[in-house]
Amino acid sequence: MAVEAEVLKELRRLRACMPEVTGVLAASADGLVLARDMPDVEPEGLAALTAAALGIGRRMTDLAGGGGFRELLVRGAGGYIATYAAGPTAVLTLVADDRVNVGRLHLEGRRGGSRIADLLTGRFPTDRPLLADRSAPAATTAPATSRGPMLGALPVRIPPQTRREH
Repeated sequence: MAVEAEVLKELRRLRACMPEVTGVLAASADGLVLARDMPDVEPEGLAALTAAALGIGRRMTDLAGGGGFRELLVRGAGGYIATYAAGPTAVLTLVADDRVNVGRLHLEGRRGGSRIADLLTGRFPTDRPLLADRSAPAATTAPATSRGPMLGALPVRIPPQTRREH
């Protein structure tokens, strides 16, 4: 089965296990839709905004010394939008109504992001179900370039005092 179909299968699993989740989206770090299951939201617009939020989130964690980007949670009057790292080049975004258990949203979002990362990098066997005790891999960045480390197509700014020279 193709990787895109497996990613879509994971998105549908997320929606099925949490009825409060109204939409899910896997996107590249530069805002291109990889797979989606969201009937009420324009996926291309959300993917583009996710990429912009990802860039801001990366810069915020770098500036605050918080390490690599892991997740971003936005709460609105009607619910939540949660974005999770899915490897070095993709993100998983979940849209949920205001009745969602945020702890469970994080648990399932982190697990889904880890699985999607594995699918996109070819490390996860597609014929085996997700193991409940499988820990999420650490988010990593792509190799450094002359503009600094990259996350997908987005350059990542690292303050001079934290940059390590090799």
